[in-house]
Amino acid sequence: MDVKEAVKEWKAGRFRPVYVLYGKDRYRMRQFIATLTETLLPKDERELGIVKFDTSESAIEEAVAEADTLPFFASRKLVIIRDQSVLAAAQGKENKIEHQTDRLLAYLQQPCESSVIVFQVMADKLDERRKVVKLIKEQNALIPFQELQENELLQWTVKRAEEQGRVMTREAAELLLARTGTNMQQLAHEVDKLCLHAGPGGAIGAGEVEMLIASTVEEDVFALIDAMASLQVEKALKLYAELLLRREEPIKIAALIARQLRIMLQVKELEQQRYSPQQMAGQLGLHPYAVKLAAEKARTFTVKSLGGHLDRLADLDFKMKTGQIDKTLGLELFLLSMAA
Repeated sequence: MDVKEAVKEWKAGRFRPVYVLYGKDRYRMRQFIATLTETLLPKDERELGIVKFDTSESAIEEAVAEADTLPFFASRKLVIIRDQSVLAAAQGKENKIEHQTDRLLAYLQQPCESSVIVFQVMADKLDERRKVVKLIKEQNALIPFQELQENELLQWTVKRAEEQGRVMTREAAELLLARTGTNMQQLAHEVDKLCLHAGPGGAIGAGEVEMLIASTVEEDVFALIDAMASLQVEKALKLYAELLLRREEPIKIAALIARQLRIMLQVKELEQQRYSPQQMAGQLGLHPYAVKLAAEKARTFTVKSLGGHLDRLADLDFKMKTGQIDKTLGLELFLLSMAA
């Protein structure tokens, strides 16, 4: 099932005995639980109606026993179980607690009508070989929370502003995404800040984002690489000077440049092997939006030139750390060599 289907059922007054949430997008997962809580329990019942467990600290049968007990001083009971071992795919971590999953299986076949169990699985995948996962899948209670793609993130950002009575341009949303990254918690915080500045009925454009949202070091490093690749030496040196004014260490800047160049090199090599952006993101452990940005910047370079820059950076890193060259001057000379 998906979130929209679940919310539609809640509005009709129907709640399933169990929901299993999993995936990389922990922010929307928490939002789902918050919405379920507000819909299921009146405000004055939430303190007594919500019970939380963690399978790293408590056996699953304890949570099942709680769900199987009628609620006191509340109309319903919401049992929230944070899990990394009962339903999650193996993550190489030793499980110190033995869980009697047969108790959970028995409960799911005859659940308590006044209880709702929510598994908040802190893993990207479930172990579909387990009987309990197969049963929950048959009950259509699995809800994946995969990371939103770039276009979905942009739509979500604009919609969040609209919900607060503001109008955000797509250009502003793109700049915000570039500055904030794909962490939805941070993105939500920055959208709310921009909405507060704009006021009711206000508009949010790229200028407002430029003024209110600070650029990250990673964004400035990307701009620095882009400027050098475009032979905009003056702009690149100005960006470098601004980073130094912010007291960023040349060694740290060099490491970030190396990281971005390495990602660009990997993207170019994977493109040659006909990998899709989604496959590249999975292979590199990055968000698809980060892969898209890297691919765009990498078009200016060849595989050979990127490899050469990385070799020189490795040599520069050694010289800076061993005191063979002044750090600030050494990195400046490297940037000039990129343009050359």
